[in-house]
Amino acid sequence: MTLRSVVTALGLVAALALAGCTTGSEEAGPATQIFTSEYGAVTDAGYTIPAIPISQIDKRYHRQIVRYNSGEKPGTIIVDTPKRFLYYVLPGGKAVRYGIGVGREGFAWEGDAYIAWKQPWPKWTPPKEMVERQPKLKKYAEDGQPGGLTNPLGARALYLFNEDGQDTLFRLHGTPEWKSIGTAASSGCIRLMNQDIIDLYERVRPGRSAKVIVKQ
Repeated sequence: MTLRSVVTALGLVAALALAGCTTGSEEAGPATQIFTSEYGAVTDAGYTIPAIPISQIDKRYHRQIVRYNSGEKPGTIIVDTPKRFLYYVLPGGKAVRYGIGVGREGFAWEGDAYIAWKQPWPKWTPPKEMVERQPKLKKYAEDGQPGGLTNPLGARALYLFNEDGQDTLFRLHGTPEWKSIGTAASSGCIRLMNQDIIDLYERVRPGRSAKVIVKQ
C-alpha cells in the first residue's frame, strides 16, 4: 500500500468515526407535516392557555414532523441548542421538531440525561443563585411559586436527571413568554411554547429509557 493510499484510508476511518459520533441530522426538504393551526387557546386543568399569535413566530419554529437521521431509539429527545430545535425521535427516520428557547451565554448546559419524572402545572422554586441576582424572587425561595399561567415553567415540566440518578436542575418546560422561542434568553433550561410542551409531555414516558441528549 502506498503512503498516499494509507493517508486516504486513515482519512476515511476518521470520517466514519466522526459520523458515528453524530447524534442525528435533519434531511433537507419540506416537513412532512406542520402543525401551525394547533396554537389556539387551550383549556387545561381549569386554566385557559391563551392563543399564540403564531404568525409572529418564524415558521421554522412551528411544531412539525421532519425527516431525521439518527442512530438513537424512537422516544429519544435530542436538543440542538445552536439551531434552537428539539427533536423527539420517531420510527421510520422521522422526528417531531419543536422550536425552543435556550440558555443565554453562561447558563447553557450540555450532556446526556433522562426524564426521571414529569409534572403538569409545576411549582417553580428559583435557585439560590437566581434569588441573589433577583432579590424580588425571595418570596418564592422556600415554598416556590404555585403553578399557573404566569409561572415560568408554564403548563408542563420534564425533569432531567443524569446517569447517576442525580437531578441536573435543568428542565424541559413550557413558557408564557412565547416571544423567547428561537432565542437564548433563559437561565439554562429549555423552554417550549405551552401548546408544544403539552404535546411533548404526552409523548414522553419517564424512566431511564426516556433519553435526552443536549448538544451545544
